[in-house]
Amino acid sequence: MRPPPRSDDVDPATRTNLTNAMKGEALAHVTYRAYAKQADRENLPEVAALYRRTAHTELREHFTEQAKLIGLVGDNVANLRDSTGGETYEATTMYKNFAAQARADGDRQAARLFSEIADDEAAHRTRFLQATKAVTDPSSGTVVPTDVKANPVAIRAGGPQVSSSRTLDNLRTAMKGEAFAYAKYTLYGDKARETGQPRLARLFHRTAAVERTEHFAEEANLAGAVRDTPANLCATIKGETHEGRQMYPDYARQASAAGDTATAKVLDDTAKDELKHAKAFSGELSRLGKQCPTSS
Repeated sequence: MRPPPRSDDVDPATRTNLTNAMKGEALAHVTYRAYAKQADRENLPEVAALYRRTAHTELREHFTEQAKLIGLVGDNVANLRDSTGGETYEATTMYKNFAAQARADGDRQAARLFSEIADDEAAHRTRFLQATKAVTDPSSGTVVPTDVKANPVAIRAGGPQVSSSRTLDNLRTAMKGEAFAYAKYTLYGDKARETGQPRLARLFHRTAAVERTEHFAEEANLAGAVRDTPANLCATIKGETHEGRQMYPDYARQASAAGDTATAKVLDDTAKDELKHAKAFSGELSRLGKQCPTSS
C-alpha cells in the first residue's frame, strides 16, 4: 500500500478544492445537527438519527480525511497561530464590516449580533495568544486559559429575519466561517489531548462549542437556515446529490489530472458516500409521504 501523500506534495489547485470541500463538510455537520434537533421537535426519531449519523460522517470521516491530505492540523503552536489569525480577521475586519453593512441596510438585529460576535472573537484571540505564550515559554508562569463557556442557543424553524439580501449573504458567509472554525478547533483540541496538553484541548474544544452552539446558532436563526423537516430533507437531498454527482467527481478528475492520485481516490469515495446519503434522505422523505418541489 502506498503511503498517503505529504501535504506539500498536493497540487495548489487540489489544495484549494480540498479546502472548499472541507468547508462544505463542516457546514453540513453543524447544519445536520440542527436539522436533527428539528426532527426531534417534530417527533421524527428515525430522521433525527439519520441526520446525526450523517453529521458524524461529515466531520469524523470526510472532513478529517481531507484535513490529513492538506496537513491542516500541525503541532500545537502552529494550530494556535492559525486560530489566532482567524480570530483576528473575524474580530477586526469581517464582523465589523458585516455590522456596518447591516446597519446601513436597516438590519439592526443583525448589526448587533455581528458586533457582539466580533467582541467574542477578540476575546478568543486574547486567550489563544495567552495559550501560545504558555506553550512556547513554560518558564513564564503563564497558563493556558480554560475559562470559555458556551451559552447554547436553540435554532428555531422559520424564514430569514433580515430585510437585506446583502445581510443575508453575510450571515451565510459567517455561518460557513463558524462551522469551519468549529471543525478545525475540534481537530486542534484532539491534537492537544493526544500530545499531553489537556488544558489546551479544553480551550480548543470549549471555543469550538461557542462557535457552533452560539455564533452559528444565532446566525442560523436570523438567516432562516432551518425549516420544517420535509423542507430540510429536500435541501439536504439537493446538496448531497450535487456533491455526489458534480462537485466531488469534478474535484477528483482535477486531482487525477494533477497527479494527485491518492487524493482523487479519496474524493471519488466521498462522492459515492454523498450519493448514499442522498438516497437515505430520499427514503426518509418518501416514508413521510412528501416530495420535493420540482424546478420549473
